[in-house]
Parts: sequence; C-alpha cells; structure tokens
Amino acid sequence: YGFVDKVAKLIPFDIGITLEKAFEQEAIIKERYQSEDEFRDLWDLAVKLEGITRHAGKHAGGVVISPTLLTDFTPLYCDESRDNLVCQFDKDDVESVGLVKFDFLGLKTLTIIDWAVKTVNQKKMQEGKEIIDITKIPLNDSLSYKLLQKANTTAIFQLESAGMKKLIKQLAPSRFEDIIALVALYRPGPLGSGMVEDFVNRKHGRAKVNYSHPQLEECLQSTYGVILYQEQVMQIAQILAGYSLGGADMLRRAMGKKKIEVMQQQRATFSEGAAKGGVDIDLANQIFDLMEKFAEYGFNKSHSAAYALVSFQTAWLKTHYPAEFMAAVMSADMDNTNKIVTFVDDCYANSLKIIPPDVNRGHYRFTVLDDGDIVYGIGAIKGIGEGAIESIVNERESGPYRNLYDFCNRVDIKKVNRRVLEALVKSGAMDSFGQSRSVLIASLDEAVHCAEQRTRDAAIGQNDLFGGPASGAVGSSEIEYVQVRDWSQEHKLMCEKETLGLFLTGHPIDSFLDELKSFTHCRLKNIQPTAKGRSIIVAGLVMDIKMIRTKSGSHMAILTLDDRTSRFDVMLYTEAYEEFSQLLVRDKVLVIEGEVSFDDYSDSLRMTVRKVMDMPGARERFGNGIEIEIDQQFIEGLFADQLASSLEPYRDGDCPVTVNYKNGKAQGLIKFSENWNISPTDDLLFRLKDLPGCKKVRVKYN
Repeated sequence: YGFVDKVAKLIPFDIGITLEKAFEQEAIIKERYQSEDEFRDLWDLAVKLEGITRHAGKHAGGVVISPTLLTDFTPLYCDESRDNLVCQFDKDDVESVGLVKFDFLGLKTLTIIDWAVKTVNQKKMQEGKEIIDITKIPLNDSLSYKLLQKANTTAIFQLESAGMKKLIKQLAPSRFEDIIALVALYRPGPLGSGMVEDFVNRKHGRAKVNYSHPQLEECLQSTYGVILYQEQVMQIAQILAGYSLGGADMLRRAMGKKKIEVMQQQRATFSEGAAKGGVDIDLANQIFDLMEKFAEYGFNKSHSAAYALVSFQTAWLKTHYPAEFMAAVMSADMDNTNKIVTFVDDCYANSLKIIPPDVNRGHYRFTVLDDGDIVYGIGAIKGIGEGAIESIVNERESGPYRNLYDFCNRVDIKKVNRRVLEALVKSGAMDSFGQSRSVLIASLDEAVHCAEQRTRDAAIGQNDLFGGPASGAVGSSEIEYVQVRDWSQEHKLMCEKETLGLFLTGHPIDSFLDELKSFTHCRLKNIQPTAKGRSIIVAGLVMDIKMIRTKSGSHMAILTLDDRTSRFDVMLYTEAYEEFSQLLVRDKVLVIEGEVSFDDYSDSLRMTVRKVMDMPGARERFGNGIEIEIDQQFIEGLFADQLASSLEPYRDGDCPVTVNYKNGKAQGLIKFSENWNISPTDDLLFRLKDLPGCKKVRVKYN
C-alpha cells in the first residue's frame, strides 16, 4: 500500500489530468520509470487500465416500484453483498420504460438532532423541567436568526460552507422563507446568473420589486418578484394561462430539458391561454421568456423547504443548547479528523470548553458535563476500538479508577492492551490520575506486568494474606511510579496530535509567544494591508500547504498559518518557494516576512512572502544570543563538562552564548568566544534547562 500510495501522490492534482500528461509534466516520474523495474511495471499496468469502466454504481437511496414483476421492465443483477436486487438500466432508462423511481435521503443530520435533543431532555428530566420537542420550536426565534446573520453557521445543515457564509452575510435572513431561498440560491446557476444579487438587493430595498403582471404578486411576493422555484413556474402557468396542475408540470419538465419542438408547442399553448385571460400577447411572450430563463435555475421549493427546516432546527439547537449540539456533531464525525478540527475551532470561537478524553468521565461519544464542558469522546482517539472502550466504561460502574495500576488491574487487559494504554496516556485520558504523561508512559510496563500477574494469581486461586490476589498493589499510597523528567510542551502536544489528530490542551505557538513579541508586528487576527514595498513580520503554525503548478511548469505554494487568534493564508511565488521550500513542514511554527494586500478574488487579505524563518533562524536573526543563568549551590558534578557536552552538537550557528553565574559571594557574566556560537534550537534550550544548577535559559532580544 505504501509504495502505491507514494506513486499515486506523484500525479498532479489537476482537473483533466491523465497518466500521459503526468508523465510529461513530472520529471521524477520519468526518472523512476527508467530506473525502477517495480515502478515501470506498475505504471505500464495503470496505463492499460486507465479509462476502463471501474464498477457498476448503485444509487444509495434509489428505489424502483413496478406494477408487475420487475423483470417485465428491466434486467436485474445482485449487488456486491448478494442481498439486494439492482436494475441494470440507469436512472433515465428506468423512467423511459415506465417505472416509478423514488430517491430516499438518509441524513446524518437527523441523527445529530436526535442525539442532541436526547442529551438536553435527559438533563431536563433530571431537573424536573419540561422537555423540548424539536418539531414544535418557533420558526420565528429571533436569537436563531441573529446567529445566522453573523454567519456563525459551522455545523449548521446546508449553511456551513465558506461560500454559503458569504451569501448569508449578504442576505441577512430574518424569516423562514429566507432560509428556504438560501438553499435554493446557493447553486452554480443562480450564483452565475445575477439572480442572487437581484434577490439580495430587492430584499434590502436597494432595488425595486417588480411584477410582470399584477396577478403574479401573490405567487412571487415571498421571493421579492424573482422566479426562484419550479413551483412558481407552474403557478404562473396556472394563474395566467389556465394550465392544469398536470399541464403545468409538463411545462416545467419541458423547460428543464430545453427541447425546442416541445417548447414551441408550450409557448403557443401559454400565449393562447393567457390571451383568453385578457393578457396582452406580447406581454405573455415576455413572461414566457422570463419563465424559460429562470426555469433553467429553478429549484424545487418543497425540497428546499424540507432542507431549510432541518437547517433551522440545527441553528436553533446551536443557539440555545450549543454544548449538546456540538457534542452530537463531533460524535457523528469522530472518524473524520479534518472535520473534528473545524468543529473544535468553532467551539473555541463560541466560548465552549472542551476537555481531554477521560477514563473516569468520558464515553465512546462526546458528552456534556453538568457545567456545560464537553468531554472529548474516547472513541475519537486513534487506535482504540469500541470493545476496549466498552470494557473501560462498564468496569467504571464499580467506581472510578484511582490510578494507573488500579485501571490496569480492573479492565480486560486483552482488549485494553499496551497500544491502547499508550494512546490513552498520550491523549490525556489518564490525566485525572494526577501524574504527568511521561511518568505514566514510563510506568506502563510495570502496571501491565502487575495486572497480568494478578490475573494469573486469580486464575489459580492464590491470594495474599489480606484476601486479595497476591500481586499488584492498587492503592494510591501503595504504588510507586517510575520517575522521569516531564515531556516538553511541544512533545506533549505532538502526542495529542498523534492520537487525536489535533492539539487540544494547548497550541505549539504558545511556548514562543514571549519571544515572538520581540520581533513580530502583530497577531494574525490584527493583520492590515501594508504600503507598497513595506513588509511586516508575523508567525504561525503551518496548518496546511497547498502546492500549485504554474503554467511555466514551476511550483508555488499557499500556506495556511494559525496562531490561535486567527488563520491566514500566505503566498510563496516561485522564487520564494524555491528558496524556502525546505522549511515548509506541517505543524511547524514559522516566522514569515512579507507584504499584505487585499485579494479581490478571495475577498480577503493575503500576504506575499519575502522571507521564511523557523524559530532557530529567527533567533539568530533578531536575537543577541542566549543567556544561561547558573546558581552554584545547585550544581552537581563537573558542571563545565556537562555544559560543554550539551552545547557541542549545536556549534554550527551564529548565536553567541553568555553565562550569568552566581555563587554565595558574587555574580558575573561570562561571554563565550565565537568558537562556541550555537544554533539556538528548541531541543538545545530544553536540554540546557534540564542541567542541575541551571535556573533559567533565555534568548536575548533588543
């Protein structure tokens, strides 16, 4: 898998790319094709397979109904599971032979709503309060519309994309009809036709609401005179031209399929019916042209209204019960790390607190405590199966786990094996035991050994003098953990990223904030456009790297930076990319210098990068050296040798070293020669702080 995956990633992510084009564009593909037999065999096989029909697809919710045997109308086959019959005709041919086709949508959002409502009602029943009925919430709830108008719509059904948020800010929905319209408007047709701008301007009174005929006001009033829905096309045909419901539906279908002969017949029928109703023939043709134009983009209102109702229900829950709602949302997407990251960021933005998973309080799904804090779902920890979590939760009914040894003794150690235990510790799920994560990891072998011995003793009936199994002390006063130094904050956070897919208890930039104040101009949320030729310096964690291939064949990149105040995109054009590409690594804090301007295409600020530095590089450029504060009374052994040994691997930089040394009688500064200039990496600073007698290590700035 690893070999094939790496080959697949060599293919440029361009629209319309083929293996032939990729072979011509990417020099590394040609090089590996010529030099590696395994690569050549795989590539030749892929070329033969490219373009062949891969499989027979099956509509996830499509159901066909037949008046007699299905085989009277369509050939059938069994799907992969051999449990379901599937038509061999596609959706169009199925209708052509006279079968009725229904599409049933199963929405994950309905499950989310159900989970959130059950969580809320469980608490209300405990408090003796009236439970909520999501089907009876007021559709004119002002607080919910305020949430929507702020575009605070992450996790809101159908309204959470960036483009939709932009449209919501323009439209500022204030009634349920506006939400129905939003769902119908946010599609390629209306967005590219000018219909959206017309609708928004009419709603806010910036454009006059016109009706082509006075009789159309009733059916077009809710959309400010804009023909937005397919049902409105049908209503106009009924009102002006006397169409029956069935005839109006045939007109709608004809307009959608754009069949010229059928449209000519329909135009004649419409004009004739309108004339009988006293409508001028020229006006009738104008209205027909208008209907034909909007029918191209028209959306089914009943579909849009059903979606809008679910959208409003989720908005109402997020407004009035945000913790319960977001816990349900994250539980539904536990396997999708990218979505969880987005939802966690939204929780922080809405002042919701998320605490790490906890073996004593957590469950498989995300849950909500009485104080409104959200407990991270244990099921969202990578590498832990449902069976292990079930064992943990079930045993916990006998009482909370007191410590690591107690935990290992009580759970099924076959299900909760060492790999699971490591994941629990690294994610923070055992922080409640009162020991650092480094100590817990170091003590795992002994805890597991005690648990296994205890199990063997119990199996043969061997007890100690006090009536319990002979091995494995569990009382907090009886056990001794393996004592090791604590992890650095960076290592702790990287372990969280490894097991949870995100940084939960902190942000890698936090440990650099004091330093960054010395040479950066502002945090990311405060960035403003710069004057031409002027640059500013900012810093952030690299969240995403988007590679772009230019028309000339060179590369450029867009980095997404995060400093916990905001996210910001910076652009490295070809020259900057080639110079600094070796520094571009995900989850690394970078210092960026560049010009900031407003980008009309994305409607946001963007930086053009001039220089990229990692933290050691920034310290060398902006700092005056490192200062090590030493107190003689705490020194152990040959301190000079220990210090030299710590500095030796890093003597490849330009950063001078100064020692601020004091004993009981005096204090003085000792400046090392240039031969001892070092590269001020995070690892070196961490090692120096760990030396006996070292009270403080800092980088000096002007």
